[in-house]
Amino acid sequence: MSEPFFFTPATTLSLAEIARLTGAEPAAGAPLDRVIRDVATLDQAGPSDLAFLENPRYLDELSRSRAGACLIAPRLAAAVPEHLPALVVKDPHRAFVAVARALYPAALKPASLFGGQGVAPGASVHPAARLESGVTVDPGAVVGPGAEIGAGTVIGPTAVIGPGVRIGRDCAIGAGVTLTHSLVGDRVIIHPGCRIGQDGFGFVMGPGGHQKVPQLRRVIIQNDVEIGAGTTIDRGGTRDTVIGEGTKIDNLVQIGHNVLIGRHCVIVAQVGISGSTVLEDYVVLGARSGTNNHVVIGQGAQVAALSGVNSDIPPGQRWGGFPAKPAKAWMRELRAINRLSQGKGGGDKPERSDDEKH
Repeated sequence: MSEPFFFTPATTLSLAEIARLTGAEPAAGAPLDRVIRDVATLDQAGPSDLAFLENPRYLDELSRSRAGACLIAPRLAAAVPEHLPALVVKDPHRAFVAVARALYPAALKPASLFGGQGVAPGASVHPAARLESGVTVDPGAVVGPGAEIGAGTVIGPTAVIGPGVRIGRDCAIGAGVTLTHSLVGDRVIIHPGCRIGQDGFGFVMGPGGHQKVPQLRRVIIQNDVEIGAGTTIDRGGTRDTVIGEGTKIDNLVQIGHNVLIGRHCVIVAQVGISGSTVLEDYVVLGARSGTNNHVVIGQGAQVAALSGVNSDIPPGQRWGGFPAKPAKAWMRELRAINRLSQGKGGGDKPERSDDEKH
């Protein structure tokens, strides 16, 4: 049995075309008519593959590489062996990704797993649902009454689209997704197994039992959002849960009710965001970090992996630790703990005042 490959290049590119696409400068003598058919790592690339290098720790692999060409940072260009054509570019990884996107456009968005178009046999679409032309619904999917789905959207097998849900154009809803009480913009990707729009976790607790708080609002997912497999997003209780334009969410993230997430945020795997948290634009949350209820994380702030955020974070700051604090303070604490564990006494010496220095 031959080894299967699941993506086939849609085109080929010459070195001249790659240079134009990426803004790279071909090194002297580079064969601009050479055809590149694929991308690969330095150690696995063959004569028709493009590789890249931006980290000097891989210089040994560069010297041995059989790649057809290599995108390389200017500071490392002198290390390229004579047999390997070089394309010198400021950001080799970004350029490499641009080439990969051009060769493999089908890999950017999940397609129908059934390989069909239109509503497949075995799908259940309610007569009161409205599907624009060009919608694909795979077998076993359910589309409820009043749902609206835009042209070019693919609904994966066994996905459930609840009553009244609206999904924009050119979206991909993965296998086994449940999507209720939600409004979804254009070009949104929701990977398999996500649960979006279910009740938020809200109870009034008391000695006689816990009374459920009605969760009355929606999930709003704006354009160009991508949501990783197994992620859960609760609908709002008293206000909508909102995921801002261009935000990228990794696998296995939990987002509670009433959360407001701004534009172009990055939320890495296993993050937990408690109810009514606000993330302003361009926030980054590292893997397995979490927030307490009602905290505000300012624009452009970054939170390190495994951190617990219990208080507001000002815009642009980097925090880490448990509980999270400004990164410099966190690093000082870690150094002090390390010194104590080695029997070296306290941490950093306190700075003297100006009066003590004179």
